Amino acid sequence: MTRMIFVNLPVADVAKSTAFYEAIGFEKNPQFSNEQASCMVWSDAIFVMVLDHGFYSTFTSKEIADTHKTSAALIALSRDSRAEVDAITDAAIAAGGRQTRDTQDMGFMYSRAFEDLDGHTFEPMYMDMGAANAAMADQHEGSAA
Repeated sequence: MTRMIFVNLPVADVAKSTAFYEAIGFEKNPQFSNEQASCMVWSDAIFVMVLDHGFYSTFTSKEIADTHKTSAALIALSRDSRAEVDAITDAAIAAGGRQTRDTQDMGFMYSRAFEDLDGHTFEPMYMDMGAANAAMADQHEGSAA
């Protein structure tokens, strides 16, 4: 059985959010989309469901957070290169999103961050696993000394 993840996000306007996610590389699955929700496909196993507030409220009795003011989650998206991190972030900004912090470059890991139209924060990142493993080995050797 394939394990999948469905991230459900409350949004003010499903059509505008759908267009935003398409602009940054997600694909809409029309089979699971309507006026109240769009199923946005990131990969074969990862989906973002953008749900209007009324529909989202049918799944929880909690108040919907204003994610322009409150951080509810940080959603990291792996990319295959630094250029892909830049491309998705630049596309998000061009589609009406907002960059939320400066670029982080740790040598082995490169990331940026943006908010969608409703303030949900995404952090596209690229990690060079060879360099990451070397950095971890160096850190481990330094702590053993």
